[in-house]
Amino acid sequence: MIETDRLLLRPYTEKDLDFYAGLWANSNIVRYIGKGKTKTFSEAKDSLGHWVSEYEYGFGLQAVKLKAEDKLIGHAGLVRQTIEGKEEIEIGYWLLPDYWGRGLAKEAAIALREYGLEEKGLSKLISLINPNNPASIFVAKKAGLSFEKTVRLSEGDTLVYSIKNA
Repeated sequence: MIETDRLLLRPYTEKDLDFYAGLWANSNIVRYIGKGKTKTFSEAKDSLGHWVSEYEYGFGLQAVKLKAEDKLIGHAGLVRQTIEGKEEIEIGYWLLPDYWGRGLAKEAAIALREYGLEEKGLSKLISLINPNNPASIFVAKKAGLSFEKTVRLSEGDTLVYSIKNA
């Protein structure tokens, strides 16, 4: 678990499936994720199973709880990605729209940056961002990541922001 002033990031469990599926069913949330397509409940269930299996390796999306409301509001985590044939570790973050603009994604991203670089001793972290998502670019910059390059993924051009361990 990772804790910040306002957030608690904890592993997903099967009890979180309805919440997780709800994130994937919200077209406003997923419009900049992958190809911007929602998932069915069954697809979300398979996806959640993938993230739970990633915990074995110390990676994966975590459920994000707003402590003041004792409520799940999104997810964030360190995610293994393959970019141009090389494994990279991405700081990923999504929140419910009601929680956008409050600095919560930035808070989660900073906590994940510190965890990844300091506690896990990773040499580099990235964020993959749809070029049409200025809010996510803002979060990456506030978390200390800088533009590195643009890569072509299956979903199209994607910005790579990164930070290296000093």
